[in-house]
Amino acid sequence: MIEDVDALRAIYGPPMERAVKKQHDRLDRHCLRFLELSPMVMIATCDGERVDVSPKGDGPGFVKADGDHAVLIPDWPGNNRLDGYENILRNPQAGLLFLIPGLRETLRVNGRASIHADEALRARFETRGRLPITVLRVEAEEVYLHCAKAFLRSRLWDPASWTEKAELPRPGQMFKDQIGLEGPVEEAEAMHARYEKTLY
Repeated sequence: MIEDVDALRAIYGPPMERAVKKQHDRLDRHCLRFLELSPMVMIATCDGERVDVSPKGDGPGFVKADGDHAVLIPDWPGNNRLDGYENILRNPQAGLLFLIPGLRETLRVNGRASIHADEALRARFETRGRLPITVLRVEAEEVYLHCAKAFLRSRLWDPASWTEKAELPRPGQMFKDQIGLEGPVEEAEAMHARYEKTLY
């Protein structure tokens, strides 16, 4: 097991020059355009003991820039586990990974996170006459484009590589078995129709 940075670097060597130089502390015009087109972000948090990664998604541009040094992410009704939010209250650091369907590169934004419930800020995200419960603000400390290698290897956006629908796990069966639910298995279509009623 590798236990220190020197041992790790002895195996991997130093970071490539481009990988170091591409990192900035602000959102330039390219990053702002990336946000406008992104419908999905993964939010990573850690409180020192527990780690969490939570997906957030909506229409392209649902995450808004707050100047060129911060982003705002609306939080809509969900399961109220609040794992990531509780982590942020204990350790206000978050890592964001933005995706655009079809684009193999991703945008990474790391920085200091804070949770806000004031109505003026929430009103910027009004959807279908509703406001998000809270808004997560992340002050950018590190911003950079991540290379496409993971997406090239996984062929994530290539439909020809996707698993046949009949072979996919059945979420309803997973919930039934893991939670011990009684009654018939809820099919994915019914589950998603139920979700649609409480998206906002």
